[in-house]
Amino acid sequence: MTPDQIAARMTGEILPGQDGLLEAYLPSPMVQNHAAFIERLEDGTLACLWFGGTLEGKSDISVFGCTLAPGAERWSEPVQLSNDPERSEQNPVLTQNERGEWQLFHTAQPAGNQDECLLRARPITLENGLLAGGEPRLVDLPLGTFVRARFVHRADGAWMMPVFRCIPRPGQRWNGSHDTAGVAVSHDDGESWQLTEVPGSIGSVHMTIVPLDGEHMVAFYRRRQSDFVHRSESLDGGLTWSAPEPTDVPNNNSSINVVRLRDGRLAMVCNPASAATSSDRRVSLYDEIEAGDDRPDATGGCQPIWGVPRAPLSLCVSSDGGLTWPVRRVIDDSPGTCLSNNSEDGRNKELSYPYLLEGEDGAIHVAYTYFRRAIKYVRLPQGWIDGGAA
Repeated sequence: MTPDQIAARMTGEILPGQDGLLEAYLPSPMVQNHAAFIERLEDGTLACLWFGGTLEGKSDISVFGCTLAPGAERWSEPVQLSNDPERSEQNPVLTQNERGEWQLFHTAQPAGNQDECLLRARPITLENGLLAGGEPRLVDLPLGTFVRARFVHRADGAWMMPVFRCIPRPGQRWNGSHDTAGVAVSHDDGESWQLTEVPGSIGSVHMTIVPLDGEHMVAFYRRRQSDFVHRSESLDGGLTWSAPEPTDVPNNNSSINVVRLRDGRLAMVCNPASAATSSDRRVSLYDEIEAGDDRPDATGGCQPIWGVPRAPLSLCVSSDGGLTWPVRRVIDDSPGTCLSNNSEDGRNKELSYPYLLEGEDGAIHVAYTYFRRAIKYVRLPQGWIDGGAA
């Protein structure tokens, strides 16, 4: 589809899509929409958040959100939830405190300088079926701290916020070469934080923590090196973590998301592609907005690879705690071209940055970036992952 054809479908109406799956293109007033996050609220309402504007990294990028009420056939109109005119506000994550109050955490960076990112939080409420955001506050963590994944509560009541650190290199421009993973821990509902690093995690980002049984937790990572999804473990309830090691799922330096299903298996939504499967390359994530920045790229660290196609969009399933992922089904497919972030000229064909959750009825809800023009929502019926028809 062309950008105009996609825009014509951005009504939020849930309709039969390819292979009989139900789908919708979420409404948005912005030409670029990226990095979806989906969560279920207390009354069963689905909330989907993302960032939108003209181009990732520009100061008109803000967080938006809309909702799908139980039984509704159309997503609500979008609401703008952040409004910093000087920074690009990205990567929204919703979490709920012990009092049942929802909070939105998101990043805020100047241009493409992820190493200068601030982390902000603000209260979120549901009013007449629409999301509403309160005043933001600054989260006391080092510059360059990014979020993307759901928070997890430890057995002692502490919050665990998976983060990745875009480490500043004086006099050099951020390019992802020194990014590492960490866990920020709060014992006071997110008012204050302590940060610990995941050992051996350079290049392993977008840490997603999945509790298993007892004190056993696993985490999964996107890889700057565009090789494989990596995995690490905690055997003490999240207090300490092993160094990330590769799984059998390729990764293209694009976001993944993992949840534990009610039957105990793990489900991962991702692009199972890597630098070994394509020669497509781009200079950096922000090469379209770096004019006038004469600093050299950061040196040392790992060697990030950008531009590997972001497709197909697949659901992978593991029965051994994420060591192997033998079940893989394609949800959506395209050329996946992502050599440009532009949402208007039709060059971008990525299906990326997916998020998922399992519904009470066993259906799986997935939201993801569609050609950088829209956030697309797909509902997978119970049994679909094992070969069942939609």
